[in-house]
Amino acid sequence: MSKFLLIALLALNVFASEKVTNILFLGDSLTEGYGVKKEEAYPKLVEQALIKKGHDVKIINGGISGSTSASGLSRLKWFLKAKPNILFLALGANDGLRGQKVEKVKLNLDKIISFAKEKQLKVVLAQMLLPPNYGKEYTDSFKELYSELAKKHKIVFIPFMLKDVGGVKEHNIEDGIHPNQKGHKILSDRVVSYLEKLL
Repeated sequence: MSKFLLIALLALNVFASEKVTNILFLGDSLTEGYGVKKEEAYPKLVEQALIKKGHDVKIINGGISGSTSASGLSRLKWFLKAKPNILFLALGANDGLRGQKVEKVKLNLDKIISFAKEKQLKVVLAQMLLPPNYGKEYTDSFKELYSELAKKHKIVFIPFMLKDVGGVKEHNIEDGIHPNQKGHKILSDRVVSYLEKLL
């Protein structure tokens, strides 16, 4: 191989690396992949699917079990060193399950989205829903906060992140809450269809 060709190939590699789209998934145990192997969690499956489709992407899994919207902004600031281009925001479920005030959850998510946009990140917001035993008024208000934020910020919105997975026994691990391998595959297929709109 000639010296000129080697330099050209190295230059192409550098150029390609600069074109990589870094996607930060900011979430809780659902995103972290509780109950399955790390490579089976939906963010990793999304990365594999997008690469297979020809997209030059790198996924940063910022999922932490038990996390709430309150920690989202500080975590996003910490992850900025990874230079994300897209923020996939999947927080709020734990807030709702703990009965946090809807307006507080909405404010926390609003701050995260506003900061991300300020830093020139494209944002995808995944809607979380609560079981009916929390009362219709609360669950309806919780559901609406996501669509209201998506409309306000004009961002990509995924209605009910756990559609076809939540409450479906064969798509969850023994606890009936967290997705199993099949569940994560369904999630990844859905997420890919939305993320492709930004790539």
